[in-house]
Amino acid sequence: MGTDREPEDREHSTNRVAGGRSVSEDRMRTFEGYMEEIFSAFGMDMGTPATRDTPRRFLRALVDSTAGYEGDPKLITVFDTECRGGPDCRLSQVVEGPIQFFSLCEHHALPFYGRAYVGYIAHEQIIGLSKLTRLVRLFAKRFTVQERIGQQIADSLEAMLHPHGVAVYLDAHHLCTQMRGVRETAPLTRTTFWRGNYENDPPLRTEFYVACGLHRFEPASR
Repeated sequence: MGTDREPEDREHSTNRVAGGRSVSEDRMRTFEGYMEEIFSAFGMDMGTPATRDTPRRFLRALVDSTAGYEGDPKLITVFDTECRGGPDCRLSQVVEGPIQFFSLCEHHALPFYGRAYVGYIAHEQIIGLSKLTRLVRLFAKRFTVQERIGQQIADSLEAMLHPHGVAVYLDAHHLCTQMRGVRETAPLTRTTFWRGNYENDPPLRTEFYVACGLHRFEPASR
């Protein structure tokens, strides 16, 4: 009986290691072979103690770096707002940041990393502050681009909470511009996303920037 169950146990273990994306043990070994060929062709000596397991380690690091495709069940929990009515409910912001994130650019599969600041104005529901960090990293841990991460964060908060407004600011360093191409030494890409009240209320955006300590980045024309 133990022998009959062994393949099933191996497969289940492999799925956990591969992030629940149903990558079989045989397929992972095939991928390791491909990576060994690639690394060897580009100059890596695959016969040393330090590099013998590099293809396996690389694939597992890639699995960890793209775990955002699996979702996060802990994000579904929301709570009733603490606001009990009145005009302040449409003005009171919840702001979290900086939230560190690391991602892989879908253009070159090279890393980009940075900080996110997320704010919203609650309507009838709120979300735990730790969930904002989870939300950022859920979308960052994929093959993606910076603009999409911000849009997905804003879309998700709108869908989950139906707030009066959502604000998302991200800044990031992209290694695809530092390791190749123009080879900038310290580029910083900034993106902003406004929904609801933030879209049409410049003073509200100013409050968001100030709350995040980012007011120096705000356009001079405000």
